[in-house]
Amino acid sequence: MPVRRLPPNSNLDHLKYQAKDLRQGFAARDLAAAQRIREFHPRFARASDAEIFAARFTLSDAQLTIARESGYPSWTRLKKHIEKPTLTDRLDLPHHERIEDSELRRAVDLLDAGDVEGLRAYLKEHPDVVHRRALFEGGNYFQNPTLLEFAAENPVRHGKLPANIVDAVKVILDAGARQEARNVTLALAATGSVPQECRLQVPLIDLLCAHGADPNSAVRSAALHGNLESLNALLRHGATVDLVVAATLGRSEDVRRLLPDANSEERQLALSQAAQQGHLEIARMLLDAGADPNRYNPVGHSHTTPLHQAAAYGPEEIVRLFVERGARLDVKDILWRGTAAEWAEHVGRKKIADYLRSREKAGAS
Repeated sequence: MPVRRLPPNSNLDHLKYQAKDLRQGFAARDLAAAQRIREFHPRFARASDAEIFAARFTLSDAQLTIARESGYPSWTRLKKHIEKPTLTDRLDLPHHERIEDSELRRAVDLLDAGDVEGLRAYLKEHPDVVHRRALFEGGNYFQNPTLLEFAAENPVRHGKLPANIVDAVKVILDAGARQEARNVTLALAATGSVPQECRLQVPLIDLLCAHGADPNSAVRSAALHGNLESLNALLRHGATVDLVVAATLGRSEDVRRLLPDANSEERQLALSQAAQQGHLEIARMLLDAGADPNRYNPVGHSHTTPLHQAAAYGPEEIVRLFVERGARLDVKDILWRGTAAEWAEHVGRKKIADYLRSREKAGAS
């Protein structure tokens, strides 16, 4: 789920209270607390709700969860951000303005300006810059980017890309950008709104894959973002169709073929995708195979349940299917604490919201 970015002038005492509240939720066996712990505490990454509630969960565990939920690797690092912030801790600044390495910052400036020849000359003069990393914390991703990863404009920094960004990326690739950076940049390009809006998403995908980026490193992210154009481009480059991808694309036969070997997490995430993309037959297959309309989704949409995704994005038929299969109407998402009906209302889907409200009233009577 998205991290909870710290507001300006964050208070450490307030964060300590959040940790205590999380422990109280744990003690009360609150499912939302279990979901937060599962996603942000590394010791519980694969644990079931029952396993989490059966474990010992100390105040230090709660503080670590809160720190990671805020985008920091430890409580110590979170504490340092609040008590002794540096330039990189300025979350109000775009990422390129938070780079403390002046040589890396210069290379990013050349990239952003679309100065291909200037960038080529600079990397010849400073060849190690292509491997250096900036350190950013307090966000969902992009925490240790190299120069290449700045090329995708994801996260958004300027809101646009140079028209010759493909040429600039080729310069960085030719300068020796490593495999990990190529894979990460591919995922950033495949899911970024700015490359899509600039009609540069597929050209970047094509270039990166031609230079060795693994299409499988980005295919799941593209599916979860619902970006079908980039998803199909990755498949064209040889990405594997797994259960989540098949559910996203509405490939019923592939879903039927892949279901027997899929684990519960894959089935649950596929259910969320089928709901969001409006694939009724696939949603029914997944429910029949044991996917749970009341379980919080795995990483990807993990602050919501499948009913939230259907209420906000899917067709009414899937909303009705989930309710008929026992989806609870009172479950709230973790970030904004809204029910599925409130999600439907928020995005202006009055008919679906009215249906869910009527079922709430029927259940209460």
